[in-house]
Amino acid sequence: MDELTRQATRQWTLAQPAVSAFIASVVRDFRDRDDVLQNVAVAVIESFHAYDPGSPFIPWAIGIARRQVGLYLRRRGRDPLVFDDDAVACLAVAFHAEAQDRSAALDYLQDCLGSLEGRAKKLIGLRYREDLKPAAIASQTDMTANSVAKALQRVRDHLRECIDRKALEANVQ
Repeated sequence: MDELTRQATRQWTLAQPAVSAFIASVVRDFRDRDDVLQNVAVAVIESFHAYDPGSPFIPWAIGIARRQVGLYLRRRGRDPLVFDDDAVACLAVAFHAEAQDRSAALDYLQDCLGSLEGRAKKLIGLRYREDLKPAAIASQTDMTANSVAKALQRVRDHLRECIDRKALEANVQ
């Protein structure tokens, strides 16, 4: 596999859930959704050479999905429950905005995780990096499983508040 195809595959793997959700919002039949999603994947790989790495990938992929959905809708033109082009465009804009929000939230999460210290950092690492359940964490930390679960909930609440605060600060600027 050449490097361009490898990069395209990596980007597509990250974008696929958002693109799939966009397609599902327009295409009712699940078999048709799968077909459209496959067509989008092929189109993304085939046209990846035209992608500008300086711009966000997900909106670019949703643009390709929008064209593929448009082709699908034109083929299904007699169906009275098919969205028109304007509705599909509005959905594409909404999914683009949602993808940007999620991307920003992940950036904020990284910052907030970096600010954790001590026991909170250790518990989050054991739970999410090591994929341990509270009972297993309890045996490593001299805590009860119940106290681990409560401590993890407090840390998650702290992270959620930190993300919300950073998002608010970004919107003010």
